[in-house]
Amino acid sequence: MKKYNFNAGPSILPREVIENTAKQILDFNGSGLSLAEISHRAKDFQPVVDEAVALIKELLKVPEGYSVLFLGGGASLEFCMIPYNFLIKKAGYLNTGTWAKKALKEAKLFGEAVEVASSADAGYTFYPKDYECPTDLDYLHITTNNTIYGTEIRKEPEVPVRLIGDMSSDIFSRPIDVAKYDCIYAGAQKNLAMAGVTLIIVKDDCLGKAPRQIPTMLDYRTHVEKGSMFNTPPVVPIYCALETLRWIKAQGGVEEMARRAEARAKVLYDEIDRNKLFRGTVEKDSRSLMNICFVMNDEYKDLEKPFFEYATQRGMVGIKGHRSVGGFRASCYNAMPMEGVEALVKCMQDFEKEH
Repeated sequence: MKKYNFNAGPSILPREVIENTAKQILDFNGSGLSLAEISHRAKDFQPVVDEAVALIKELLKVPEGYSVLFLGGGASLEFCMIPYNFLIKKAGYLNTGTWAKKALKEAKLFGEAVEVASSADAGYTFYPKDYECPTDLDYLHITTNNTIYGTEIRKEPEVPVRLIGDMSSDIFSRPIDVAKYDCIYAGAQKNLAMAGVTLIIVKDDCLGKAPRQIPTMLDYRTHVEKGSMFNTPPVVPIYCALETLRWIKAQGGVEEMARRAEARAKVLYDEIDRNKLFRGTVEKDSRSLMNICFVMNDEYKDLEKPFFEYATQRGMVGIKGHRSVGGFRASCYNAMPMEGVEALVKCMQDFEKEH
């Protein structure tokens, strides 16, 4: 039985990315050594970093004056590094879900950090749009996609201040206007690589202005100056990222990824809206293309567990909703083929016929 990986993260990767990475783990570039055991300073590894950085800049059209970094710690460490490096007088945050709320909590440790808008009172069922952004912010922090609640903004908001974006779960799924950001960060384990590396795109001339001493490892300037090699970077995840970037380019770039994301989401959301057993959990104009959340309609609530078991038996992996939301979540990242979405839709249709 074929299985389809709808896990929210660590998540699906293109099969060729997995296979090519596995080959290098056995024998890196014919060296007789495993990728997992080579030095990050080995002459064969620097070209991996260089090509990955070049592809990121090409695919996202990164302007001059930005550095691309590969760091550890995940997006959760960035919650602290962002205010450490960028908060001067006052920072603003959109509270759009669990991770955005955590980022705001960390920022308050470093100075004044305000909630500019929130959808918390509505259970994070929409992405805030009509809000007034203060003009005196050092930055406005946005979480572009919310994996737990299934909301997303796929275009930069028009605000009078600089942006900082947590794009952990939708980076490379659409074009980005990088010039509007002082920093973009993303945990790799959704659309880029296996877990273990974090991608950072940072505007160089915005660094070094914060009115505080920053520990060496938490100062972005440290990593910019050393090209991500200040300490031992996660070698295997970086190589995995390179393979994914090659794959994205070969498929047609982020424009093609966006087209596929919209097509997949339309098929699944259309079925959710049609099927009398299910309903979506967020307002339609805020629906995520990456994490599609839905629940049983109230009158069919007792069928939730049977449907989960039914879908699992038919090869649907990882569709259980986050524990704080319940229901179901189908994560449709770049590597998810339309075939997988169609298989899930068929499950929903067959289950409806039986009940």
